[in-house]
Amino acid sequence: MSAPTSMSRAELLSEARSWLGTPYRHQASCRGAGADCLGLIRGLYRAGMGAEPEAPPPYTPDWGEAAGGARESLLEAARRHLQEKERAEMRPGDVLLFRVMARGPIKHCAVLSGAGRMIHAYSGRAVCETVLGPYWRARLTHVFAFPFIGE
Repeated sequence: MSAPTSMSRAELLSEARSWLGTPYRHQASCRGAGADCLGLIRGLYRAGMGAEPEAPPPYTPDWGEAAGGARESLLEAARRHLQEKERAEMRPGDVLLFRVMARGPIKHCAVLSGAGRMIHAYSGRAVCETVLGPYWRARLTHVFAFPFIGE
């Protein structure tokens, strides 16, 4: 893994916004060509660290995936490579994880972009900046910081 660089939250958000309009492509992570929600986070990680620490395993695009034995692979990876923090302490530039289905595994991630806003990608949409409204707030489970963010 490359040595971390220090990036301000403003620089990280500028990088995240440079992904806006990137078409949705399941399991992709290429700004301008295609990305899913994890692909966006992977791209931001590369911008700050220079390389990804591990290749993601294959995953389904199905948010309705049943929990019966499903691993929390997204949460496990976040805990290995990001810094977990309290929800009350989230700030712009932090990574948000969501459990879309109540009994399913965590299947969505985004970057908090401002008060009540986030940048993410999902099927049928390009990478976009949207409101972190009641639907998403009710499904928010974990908050993480990138290890290279300078406070």
